[in-house]
Amino acid sequence: MCGLAGWVSFQRDLTSHTDLASAMTHTMECRGPDAHGLWTSTHAVLGHRRLAIIDLEGGKQPMASSVDDDTQPVLTYTGEVYNFRELREELKDLGHEFRTASDTEVVLRAYLEWGADFAERLNGIYAFAIWDPRTEELLLVRDRMGVKPLYYYPTADGVLFGSEPKAILAHPESEAVVDAEGLKEIFSIVKTPGHAVFRGMYEVLPATVLRFTREGRTEQEYWKLRARPHTEDLDTTIANVRELLEDIVERQLVADVPVGTLLSGGLDSSAVTALAARALKKQAVEQPLRAFSVDFKGHEERFEANVQWADPDTPFAVEVAKDTGAEHIIVTLDNEDILDDEVRSTVLRAQDLPVSTGDMEYSLLILCRALKEQMTVALSGEAADELFGGYTWFHDEEAVELDSFPWHHPFEKAGGIGALKTVGLWDRLGLTEYVKERYAQALEEVPRLEGETGLEARMREVTYLNLTRWESFLLDRKDRISMAVSLEVRVPFTDHRLVEYVYNTPWAFKTFDGREKSLLRAAMRGILPDSVLDRKKNPYPSTQDRKYELALRERVEDILVEGAPLFRIVSEADVRKLLDVPEGSYHVGGPWSARAVLERLIEFNTWVTQYGVRVEF
Repeated sequence: MCGLAGWVSFQRDLTSHTDLASAMTHTMECRGPDAHGLWTSTHAVLGHRRLAIIDLEGGKQPMASSVDDDTQPVLTYTGEVYNFRELREELKDLGHEFRTASDTEVVLRAYLEWGADFAERLNGIYAFAIWDPRTEELLLVRDRMGVKPLYYYPTADGVLFGSEPKAILAHPESEAVVDAEGLKEIFSIVKTPGHAVFRGMYEVLPATVLRFTREGRTEQEYWKLRARPHTEDLDTTIANVRELLEDIVERQLVADVPVGTLLSGGLDSSAVTALAARALKKQAVEQPLRAFSVDFKGHEERFEANVQWADPDTPFAVEVAKDTGAEHIIVTLDNEDILDDEVRSTVLRAQDLPVSTGDMEYSLLILCRALKEQMTVALSGEAADELFGGYTWFHDEEAVELDSFPWHHPFEKAGGIGALKTVGLWDRLGLTEYVKERYAQALEEVPRLEGETGLEARMREVTYLNLTRWESFLLDRKDRISMAVSLEVRVPFTDHRLVEYVYNTPWAFKTFDGREKSLLRAAMRGILPDSVLDRKKNPYPSTQDRKYELALRERVEDILVEGAPLFRIVSEADVRKLLDVPEGSYHVGGPWSARAVLERLIEFNTWVTQYGVRVEF
């Protein structure tokens, strides 16, 4: 999947500053352990760390379009383009000659042929930078759904950029400063497109080409969701969803390294696993697909059903693996594993920000490490819930009618917002107004169908909010943590063809049998066991061990000392109010609970210290 970094300065000669560009690139080593490269010119330096997946011998980067002409465009690229073979043949017909078998060269030559408009021809997950010496122009490009991250930091005479904030923060012209606006973004449970929390730093928006020239910066959107009438009947729609998914999963199995799946036992990951296993059998691949799951010791025995978790995952994951013929590997954890200081430090370093979902992020890292021992690529089920309507807040009338982001409803009910209010952060940061503003901004973007009213119109809004706000947070989490161990995770449900099609199917189709994700379950009927198809949606596993909550309380107590960075945003008295709640009250966690706020406070304290963050509030 790789990592990139770079620096453009229109007023300086950067050939004498390669040490800084090298330091920026070095921070991306975890994203690309297999090779590294640095391309230098007078006004631009591009760095790359490679995770070799396609054309292991070729495809080295940064890649120039000509090996002996430094006036030609050069590319540093991360991600995968799944239609690169078709594009390669099209470009060959147009007269292009290829030196490698990599998708990297296809992307570069597509730019040479079609200019900046080439991005709309790509199907995949990607983020890349192209420096064109002919025009002294830098292009930063990101995939349609924002699966692959890309950040930038304008300077007085150019721009710094990288796959992660840490690459930019390695340069002395950047500053790790977080002001009130950044704090609001951290604690509001809102993922604002383009917002990078650190002052002066930004995310490249999904489906966007950014141009930097001596004259300044321009932005070009090459794709966006549009509202279109859906004219097909239910049976045809179901068949089309299945056909799309079969094609998408088969395309995403292409690699010159081993590929597996992440299998929770829920509908989404089970669908990906089943379709991948079928595709491999169709290709006469003899080795069975490997599917990886995570579980906690004693979880089934102590499990308590609640509004989010209806039953333990593992029995269903086992059934799916048996039914599909996959080799199933279960990674079993205990409290010590997810409390381990090295694990928590690695997650913090991976995300550059305090954790958002607590133990889920630590267990995900350990799962990815186990997976990386056997393979380099894994397929995952992210984005199906946002697209097909899987979360509880799609089906809770109060959440749907809420004049705000619908996931704030379970966060309120589970005690998370109450915990933020208890420690004073909600009111001190003005989060009610911040959320209101961000919500209004999001609603303004929603593509609407003329004449659509009532529930159908509202569910189009809810779906859009999930696809552009909530999903981006989950995709970022998965990318950062998996790439921390040099594992590429592909997400079939983010294919823009599927997103466009399902987004425009009526809500009545998505719930035609009175259940969540009706379309997806119907499309997978006959491919997955009925027990999996008919079970209630569960989030990613989270520990319910009361001892974990007690350990968190102890860690909070340990940081309540004079001069703790945490006191820059909260008082000791307010934090103690949170600790005064009887022990055991927060043991059922997840991203909506007061326990998650304990996690956030602990990690905020560590983050400010380790990153040297200056909090201006």
